[in-house]
Amino acid sequence: MRPAPELRGVGRAAGFFFLLGTLVCPAVLAATYYFFVRTTTGQFIDESALVEAVGIHGAAGRASTKLLDWLPALSVVLAWAVVVVVTIARRRWAAAGIAVTAALAANIATQILKDLVPVRPFRGIETLELNSLPSGHTTLAASAAAVVFLVVSPRWRPLAGFLGGSFAVATGVSTLINQWHRPADVVAAFLVVGAFTLPAGWLATRTGRRWNVWDGYDSHWASARLWVVLPVLAGLAFAAVAAYSLLKIAPGPAQEGSTTNYFWAGTSLIVIAGYLATVAGVWLFGQAARRRFAASA
Repeated sequence: MRPAPELRGVGRAAGFFFLLGTLVCPAVLAATYYFFVRTTTGQFIDESALVEAVGIHGAAGRASTKLLDWLPALSVVLAWAVVVVVTIARRRWAAAGIAVTAALAANIATQILKDLVPVRPFRGIETLELNSLPSGHTTLAASAAAVVFLVVSPRWRPLAGFLGGSFAVATGVSTLINQWHRPADVVAAFLVVGAFTLPAGWLATRTGRRWNVWDGYDSHWASARLWVVLPVLAGLAFAAVAAYSLLKIAPGPAQEGSTTNYFWAGTSLIVIAGYLATVAGVWLFGQAARRRFAASA
């Protein structure tokens, strides 16, 4: 008879990284707020990206408007469909409850922050004084993706992370194209969701000792390394776009007036932040999963 597979548990390192990520998210959120809302330079960069979005609003704007109009219903329907199917079929009641609670908490926290964070102080930049940080639409999309990510089994998480991260990134970029939100608002939404998803994920993995098991990357098509490579490549590509755009508007002999450079730099910030969170999440939850190894005969 073939020997039964041996399950190796999760090391303490995974718990440390979950804790570290949970602490880093609110710290980076505070830094994002301070730089982009409280400083003149941050306000100028953020507002310039919003203003320049008008220049490409055409067909892209119409498409993104449709996405944003459908977003609340789409996010809820997709997330609940997966949660219900997985919960009933696999009996992951605890994980589902934890994931949904975390998503609700992230959305409530976003609305509370919108009310509690002071209006934008005047720093010489013509902008709306009302607070728009964090983005509610982006929080909704990212938290819905996080719910799916938490309840599926480890072998499906690389694919779920890529698709969910892409959905959240597309939502964030759409809010910028439609001049609903500045880039910093979107990044702040990612951080709010991360602050709630990480501790919830750690709890979910603790309740899933039987199903939180996988054979590593490339053991299943949904676990292919491709789903990690794609967001990495997208992040690197947009890092190049950001560098090029910022060099065009940097002080110096080659400086030129900006028409869309700030917009592309802001879009790049959204894409990089969203996919960085995606890759980090897939890696971290992979570390938290128990590995299956063939037992020696």
